[in-house]
Amino acid sequence: MIRPAYLKKGDKIAIVSPARSITFDEVHPAIRFFQRNDLEVVLGTHVFSKHHQFAGTDGQRCKDFQQMLDDDTIRAIICSRGGYGTVRIIDKLDFTKFRKSPKWIVGYSDVTVLHAHIHQLFGIETLHAVMPINIKNEKRDETLQTLISALFGEPIAYAYPKPFLSRGGIAEGLLVGGNLSILHNLMGSVSELDTTGKILFLEDVDEYLYHIDRMMINLYRAGKLARIKGLIVGGMSKMNDNVIPFGKSAGEIIADVVKEYKFPVCFDFPAGHLDTNLALILGRKVSLRVGDEVELDFLPS
Repeated sequence: MIRPAYLKKGDKIAIVSPARSITFDEVHPAIRFFQRNDLEVVLGTHVFSKHHQFAGTDGQRCKDFQQMLDDDTIRAIICSRGGYGTVRIIDKLDFTKFRKSPKWIVGYSDVTVLHAHIHQLFGIETLHAVMPINIKNEKRDETLQTLISALFGEPIAYAYPKPFLSRGGIAEGLLVGGNLSILHNLMGSVSELDTTGKILFLEDVDEYLYHIDRMMINLYRAGKLARIKGLIVGGMSKMNDNVIPFGKSAGEIIADVVKEYKFPVCFDFPAGHLDTNLALILGRKVSLRVGDEVELDFLPS
């Protein structure tokens, strides 16, 4: 995998909006946060534009993202928020200059489109991490600390007590994944992930439980689960149910779908649509150990 250059003090980063619309007031705390961490913030021309629920038209959002991909002075592109819309512009983006001079692409949720596309087609690391919409003040908590540490190349490693439903084991592989709904949406496209020999991370929010089951069964039938080395399940937040209950939690659904396999599985990893959203370097080789504790280490090249 190709690793973008780590940031250093004084570097320029861009904030763009490839999906849903956002306001200046929602982004301002993040701007101040990055400035206090000695980074110069450049805003996309249409970062605060609005076209129905999107941050401008497809053309405007694409133009902003393309400009930041091609600008050699920009060292990281931070997506302001998720929602929906990135898939509408992904095939219009030209990654030619980006491939020659990679930079960090940062975000989660709908940004999974970018993570998967860049991993699958170009083999470049990206950063699954908190976005400006979630940065409410300038205080550096654990979530923000891991974002800055990952961007600046400081070591990150995670450990927490083994949660219910988790399955023990040890595995190494490239870390891939993101939002389950988005990964499901990308199936059959050029951005579809090859999960062979990799450690898969999944998270989701505001889905019906039967949707979780349907998407997991799709991954199962497509062979996406049979070939992985390990599974990390992050936040499965604000799940919905029908009048007649589905009968299982999101975790139980996932555990049931992967029960025939032997790879380690951990649940409740603090990443995704959660108050604590730890940074994950997608495309980086990691070591996953699930014992009395869950330990995730990002390995040196």
